[in-house]
Amino acid sequence: MAVNRLGLVVHGGRAEAVDAAGVVRAWCEEHAVRCTDIDVWQDGGRHRARDEVEAAGNPDLIVTLGGDGTFLRGARLAAENDALVLGVDLGRVGFLTEVSAAEMRSALDAVRENRFHVDSRMLLALRASRRLEMPPGMEALMEYGRGPLLPPPQVRTDCRTDDEWGVPLDVTALNDVVLEKLARDRQVSVGVYISGRLLASYSADALLVATPTGSTAYSFAAGGPVVSPRAEALVFTPVAPHMAFDRSVVTAPDEPVGLRILERSGQAAVSIDGQLRGVLGPGDWIGVYAAPRRLRAVRLDPMDFYGRLRERMNLTDAPAAIADGSPAPLWSVTTPPPGDLAHLALLTASDGPSPLL
Repeated sequence: MAVNRLGLVVHGGRAEAVDAAGVVRAWCEEHAVRCTDIDVWQDGGRHRARDEVEAAGNPDLIVTLGGDGTFLRGARLAAENDALVLGVDLGRVGFLTEVSAAEMRSALDAVRENRFHVDSRMLLALRASRRLEMPPGMEALMEYGRGPLLPPPQVRTDCRTDDEWGVPLDVTALNDVVLEKLARDRQVSVGVYISGRLLASYSADALLVATPTGSTAYSFAAGGPVVSPRAEALVFTPVAPHMAFDRSVVTAPDEPVGLRILERSGQAAVSIDGQLRGVLGPGDWIGVYAAPRRLRAVRLDPMDFYGRLRERMNLTDAPAAIADGSPAPLWSVTTPPPGDLAHLALLTASDGPSPLL
């Protein structure tokens, strides 16, 4: 593809990310590509995604330099502009990022020369009973250890708004939408609806709805299932619920999840991809559903999600299994599949590092 405008999202707190940004800028200068830093906080505030991408000249490629958190920031901007996003891994876990800093220039060349695939990821959209707002003083309360908060979401003007269906908010989530308690000594009480039908009322620390991509984030930490990022599903997970049924529920992509705060509940914070976006009270609700648009991420190699899961989660083999014989081989097959299996996604030992890098 023709890369004419590149947006750069940099984790400014890491020296290696700042150094890598210099390499990207040099590449852009060599190829006459306009390069603009976006999602910067030097002015002490943050801006709506639409404002940021417009100020950056609507980039057609966004490169993130950092970890998964930095990638989520870039994904927020890329989804707004339907731009491609390329994640450079300078973090600790790196489920979302694609290449290392050493592979960065080769990856940019591959994108410029159309030697890549597009990894299409589900996003979440949000409706609420009212606009999300932040109580006075909340910014100062959340300041320690964090960057400035994003502004409250705007209401989408291209969608219907009414008392029963609520207001459509101009936000998207790649990982999850979370409703969580504000006070340590008081849980949030929430009625959970799937496809408009009450599932159960929960009293919990938090309740979250995740995408398959987000299944390895907060949902995983709360005991939720690992879901292939290629799957189409929503994952509802309660966090520390006071009830016997504490399991996740996986819904179809056209089955929305509604969370209604009950009358005697405490207040609840709404977070989107880990970013606090507002506070709601008893009687308020949010509805989480699959967004009509998708994130388009740059993928250079076949996605070895399960190999990455084994590596990044430090999975070790059960001692009892090893005691019963030789360890299982890393690859179960080494040759191309026969014709009746050709339609399946099977990685073999030949699917190693890309010759592009």
